[in-house]
Amino acid sequence: MTDDIVASVVRQWQAVNPELDTGPMELIGRINRCAALLQQAEDAPLRAAGLTRAEFDLLGAVRRTDRELTPGELARETFSSGAAVTKRLRVLQERGLVDRRSDDRDRRVNHIRLTGQGRELVDTLLPRQLAYERAVLSGLDEQSRTRLSAQLSELLVQLEGRIGGGRR
Repeated sequence: MTDDIVASVVRQWQAVNPELDTGPMELIGRINRCAALLQQAEDAPLRAAGLTRAEFDLLGAVRRTDRELTPGELARETFSSGAAVTKRLRVLQERGLVDRRSDDRDRRVNHIRLTGQGRELVDTLLPRQLAYERAVLSGLDEQSRTRLSAQLSELLVQLEGRIGGGRR
């Protein structure tokens, strides 16, 4: 088996300081490297549709909850800042993919819903995106994917409990 870049970095650190416990670096380094490479690939189906992952996540949040959401709810659903959500919603509204409706009781609150065009785009794009992601992961057999997913879920639950960022 060929060493990955993280194994090379760890060897270098161990040569410089053999007393270092590089275990955390090995795991977190690999998670970060995988995330960076996946982001670098830029989700080909999304890119072809002129969307970023973050924009698609907003559209997907409205679609999967199947109800109007406020920008604050969208920020929580997508683990994004309020400012980032506002900027993305502006772009999506300009493209005709979402509508904003002011709250009847509080005009400062907006409710976001998908337009017909937005719903159709999500429903068309999601199967393509999932097929793309399946192809990206095709080097792992089903048992490995299931095991890795369960382990990452366990880590995520622990991190959300310690560091925060879980759904409220």
